[in-house]
Amino acid sequence: MTGTTDPSQPTEDRTVLVTGATGYIGGRLVPRLLEAGHTVKVLVRTPAKIAGVPWLDEVEVVQSSLDDAGAIRAALGGVDVLYYLVHSMAAGAGFEPKEKAMAETAAYAAAEAGVSRIVYLGGLHPSNVELSTHMRSREAVGKVFLDSPVDAVVFQAGVVIGSGSASFEMIRHLSEALPLMPAPSWVRNRIEAIAVRDVLYYLVAAASLQGTINRTFDIGCRQVLSYAGMMKEYAAETGLPHRVVLALPIPAPKLAGMWVALTTPIPLSMSLPLVQSLQHDAVSREHDIDSFIPVPEGGLTPYRRAVALALGKERDGQVETTWANAGADADPLPSDPDWAGHTVFVDERTFHGDVDPAHVWTIIEGIGGRNGWYSLPLAWQVRGWLDKLTGGAGLLRGRRHPGNLASGEVVDWWRVERIDRGKMLRLRAEMRAPGRAWLELSVEPDGAGSRYRQRAIFFPKGLSGRLYWLAVLPFHSLIFPAMSRNITAAAQKLASAEAGSRNSRHSP
Repeated sequence: MTGTTDPSQPTEDRTVLVTGATGYIGGRLVPRLLEAGHTVKVLVRTPAKIAGVPWLDEVEVVQSSLDDAGAIRAALGGVDVLYYLVHSMAAGAGFEPKEKAMAETAAYAAAEAGVSRIVYLGGLHPSNVELSTHMRSREAVGKVFLDSPVDAVVFQAGVVIGSGSASFEMIRHLSEALPLMPAPSWVRNRIEAIAVRDVLYYLVAAASLQGTINRTFDIGCRQVLSYAGMMKEYAAETGLPHRVVLALPIPAPKLAGMWVALTTPIPLSMSLPLVQSLQHDAVSREHDIDSFIPVPEGGLTPYRRAVALALGKERDGQVETTWANAGADADPLPSDPDWAGHTVFVDERTFHGDVDPAHVWTIIEGIGGRNGWYSLPLAWQVRGWLDKLTGGAGLLRGRRHPGNLASGEVVDWWRVERIDRGKMLRLRAEMRAPGRAWLELSVEPDGAGSRYRQRAIFFPKGLSGRLYWLAVLPFHSLIFPAMSRNITAAAQKLASAEAGSRNSRHSP
């Protein structure tokens, strides 16, 4: 049939440009496009965000923003397929026109560059209803591409279930929070989820579709549940007691968004649009995609199987990308000589230990998440809740992998700004504060042992920033000395455990 493709069969290699490669879907799509034999370019605003990805040496990196029409047009030279996977969770009066303008810029540049197809991932929604701001914006972006001279394939998906996805984290934390949960009326709405592996399957296949397509396709797992049903199925899969969800006769999207922000790792800026997108049913109206792309071998992934796969990836430390890693850009820490003439507050601690630096580094790289911060957990938790209450990231975001970090990744309310493996880790704060903050942890050989160094650095903003630093000094005087001691002690304990394990293996 004209226009069809079979992803299991060899396809014509194409050159593709992926926007949104630092995001949850884009970061997973790139290696799968490479596996399919395509030549891949990625357009990113901040290349440092993908400095640690395993596929970096296999792609061409173009540094630009989607506001720069000339740069986009140049990046699209020789490109067959443009993957547009950008959608901001920003808000404000100018949000929708800005999103639409960026899409128009990309569509115009693609037409001028002779691109054959644009592939876009939008949201699944019903017709003839008043959509939320973000769903309306995603629909408008899809229409921009469909109305452009370039052939477009616009997928419309609902809740995406996968390790590290915002939708999955929301379901998981809400399901685990309370066995009896009063909830707004929208928890009874009908939802058709889709596993992230199936989303990626369709996205990859879209590059090889033959002929002109230029239409939308609804995609989902073909299994319809209520949102309350999804939470109950999650509980059943994880062995939790049966969850009772009481649907109250009020929609309350703003109140629900605040509740989600407080009980899950998702900040208020993201929880509100996520909750607003659930105000209506999200069920496929057609399955026309089957006439163009055959269902994956073995069938589409049922919801509960998608939950099991996501949990397994997290358990095994194989989470490729997370929603949190697609954070906002920020200025890096200036080098020390550049501090001259500026107001900078520094809390510096050093600690010598009779332990190999490699063991200290293992503890440093594993900091945060379930491992915690090695000093006064209650104090860290209180500061995390205060940050959540003011709309910040809080401490619930955790980390992608329990032991390994890469530049640009999230660690609770911090983001990895720089990592010199074995030597230094620099974290940039994303908590709410009147100024910019960093935490730098490093280790170096010191005689027969190691010297651990720890610096908390704060650039205050105005008088409020100076007062803030004075207010947190008592907090610092408690946590930072203990943190330096406990990290070194944890390294010594790790070294002793490894020595004991070696001795037991060699004993007769």
